[in-house]
Amino acid sequence: MSYRIAHWCIHVLDLEKSLEFYEKALGLHVDHSFGPEDGSWSNTYLKSDDGDFLVELTWNKGRTEPYLNGGKDTHLAFETEDYEAAHKLHEEMGCICFDNTRMGLHFIQDPDGSWLEVVPAGKY
Repeated sequence: MSYRIAHWCIHVLDLEKSLEFYEKALGLHVDHSFGPEDGSWSNTYLKSDDGDFLVELTWNKGRTEPYLNGGKDTHLAFETEDYEAAHKLHEEMGCICFDNTRMGLHFIQDPDGSWLEVVPAGKY
């Protein structure tokens, strides 16, 4: 029996704001979504053009209390072929929360405070 990682779930307060962030900052796009007809919640799955791994954004209607999606030690990492361009984009967006130049990586923070690591492809 074998397994592969299928998705990582992040709870969000503002789905539209989060969709915009993940598309602009990481190039992810909606693969599929579902939820009940009453619109009380939704699960929206994002993916990159070249990957099978999904990021699930879970939204619950009426929720105002911030979620605890983990801290900087519990994070999702993204690798990119053009690290310098990614770093520049994230600087322009103002979403870099930790820039580890010594290790050649940085973290960005999504609208709900989740830390996401960005690394050059093949480095880690």
